[in-house]
Amino acid sequence: MTIKHFSIEYDAINSKNTFTNGDSINGRIVVEVSKETKIQALVFIAKGKARVRWDEHYGEDHHHVYWADEKYYSIKQHILREARQDGTEVIGKGRHVFPFTFKIPDKKIPSSFKSQIGRIVHKLKAELKQSMKFTKTAKTHFAFVSKVNMEMPGLMEPQYGCKDKSLKVFASGKVSMDVHTRKMGYKQGEPLTVTIDLNNQSSRSVKPKFILYEKQSFFAQGHRNVCTHTILKEKAEGVDASSGRKTVTKVITIPRELPPSILNCSIIKLEYRLKVYLDIKFASDPVIKLPIVILPEEPDMKGQPAAAAFGFEAFGNPNQPTGSTTLSQAEPPPPYRAYALYPTSDFGKYKPLL
Repeated sequence: MTIKHFSIEYDAINSKNTFTNGDSINGRIVVEVSKETKIQALVFIAKGKARVRWDEHYGEDHHHVYWADEKYYSIKQHILREARQDGTEVIGKGRHVFPFTFKIPDKKIPSSFKSQIGRIVHKLKAELKQSMKFTKTAKTHFAFVSKVNMEMPGLMEPQYGCKDKSLKVFASGKVSMDVHTRKMGYKQGEPLTVTIDLNNQSSRSVKPKFILYEKQSFFAQGHRNVCTHTILKEKAEGVDASSGRKTVTKVITIPRELPPSILNCSIIKLEYRLKVYLDIKFASDPVIKLPIVILPEEPDMKGQPAAAAFGFEAFGNPNQPTGSTTLSQAEPPPPYRAYALYPTSDFGKYKPLL
């Protein structure tokens, strides 16, 4: 085999090995050959794109696949062009290193993301072309974290919700709660303080409970697929029956490993909710849900490069042809209320209500 080694690699710029809008990526394409070799072209390609795909079954005979793609940038650089009259370039025996520099566009681009239904990937690829031979490819993915949009409405404003509950079966009286948080946007590892102004005028004791969960939404061909997953559960001390007004405060720490919210992609959304409810025996629990936006943590000093594990391999053909020009932002997804949905399982599939 003439081509003994062919790879592409890049240098990290921080200890988390993440990149953001406007960052430059420096790297190299490495080619090692066993003898003098003719090459038609060596090309560097950088791409950022999103893809969703899921299937739904309607009865025994009807099956439909929903899919959508969205492209953010596609940049090509010719590292080694044809130089001879016969359309080839010759490299000598041994190891050859071809450096490249790529600047990520400073525009609206969503962060890297991976799930069974949808992915957002940022990829570097090298193509080595030779006459009468298959094109050789080498690729790697890098972790991209979108810049924080501090102009998002309500991001740093207090959040509030209220709920009243009358007990009529096996109990009597009324329970009410007002829930407050200091803001909507939090960084990973930051404490989230929840305050409940509770008024228990019922014959039942109540226990405040808290659930932080994520909501993944995928959009394709006018349909939506929603997955939810509980991140953490907390509870506070119970409030006795007919105890009147009481203020309950709970501090919840946002997990450091939690991925940032994705709100700037038209086919994939990653959102978070804080669910606060009162656990009341033999009665339906009053519930309040408040939005939580997880902000990316600022990267620190430069660290060592590492491969990022994001890709499209799970979706079938990874070699589906795509254009090489930057595409404009796709149309926004349909509003949530445009499609009434119900779950076909605890996690994953949703179908339109008939």
